[in-house]
Amino acid sequence: MCLPECPNTAIYEGAKYYEIDAERCTECIGFYDAPTCKAVCPIDCIMQHPEHIEDEKALMVKFKALNIV
Repeated sequence: MCLPECPNTAIYEGAKYYEIDAERCTECIGFYDAPTCKAVCPIDCIMQHPEHIEDEKALMVKFKALNIV
């Protein structure tokens, strides 16, 4: 359900669960007002990894790099 919703293709199917590639995830900055994966997750399991906390500025830099804006 969440896999096709990610505009950065940061979600992939892991061995047991869907996983999020922190190098590609911008928390939907540049696309939407809020992370779409959280909005569509039917079991509310999307959590921010404590080792990958980024502020809005860092997420926008990543968005621009991924989308060559």
